[in-house]
Amino acid sequence: MATEVILPKWGLTMEEGNLSVWLKKEGDRVEAGEIIAEVETEKIRNELEAPVSGVISKILVEEGTEEIEVGTVLCLIDED
Repeated sequence: MATEVILPKWGLTMEEGNLSVWLKKEGDRVEAGEIIAEVETEKIRNELEAPVSGVISKILVEEGTEEIEVGTVLCLIDED
């Protein structure tokens, strides 16, 4: 089963963010809580954590993409 990794809402006024860099790529194994990407907002650069352990099966948003809406699916992780 694949888990959708979404852009979370880190603040009350946050509506969008920019995907700065993927720290993992498709096919990489990740552990729950491991940092997989960096996202910039108007106020801060945040680290996106894997919500589950598994393998990144598909990256849906490329590095450098700007103005991503909160709730957008960024990647899929196939769970163990």
